[in-house]
Amino acid sequence: MHTMNPADMKLEHHMCFHLYAASKEVIRCYKPFLDPLDLTYTQYLALLVLWEQGTVSVKELGEKLYLDSGTMTPVLKKLESKGYIRRTRAQQDERSVLISLTEEGQALKAKADGIPASVCNKINLTEDEKQLMQQMLRRILDGLRD
Repeated sequence: MHTMNPADMKLEHHMCFHLYAASKEVIRCYKPFLDPLDLTYTQYLALLVLWEQGTVSVKELGEKLYLDSGTMTPVLKKLESKGYIRRTRAQQDERSVLISLTEEGQALKAKADGIPASVCNKINLTEDEKQLMQQMLRRILDGLRD
């Protein structure tokens, strides 16, 4: 029989709490930079993928962002209503919806250009620490991915 160590139940010993709290606080750091662009953090992430890859399917975008279609749909509808993206059915497969940037969506990239550096400055990690953190987080995500 496994005996529970009382220290295991302390909040400070739960990696999940530290990941949750850090994630919440980092996302909060983005808010002052995204508010002038009228973007949420999730909308910003979707645009980052589109700025990098061009046209992607809703499925591909959801996989990249670790979001299901129920979460993606309202985000994409809002970006479309703002004129930043267009959704079209794939010609090869009518069930697949493709997301692409409009001219306005592409132009928004220049306005968002300084956001990553500004947030990194607030977080105050060295370049080596940042790379190590990203490597560790990718390893966690890879280990948890189905």
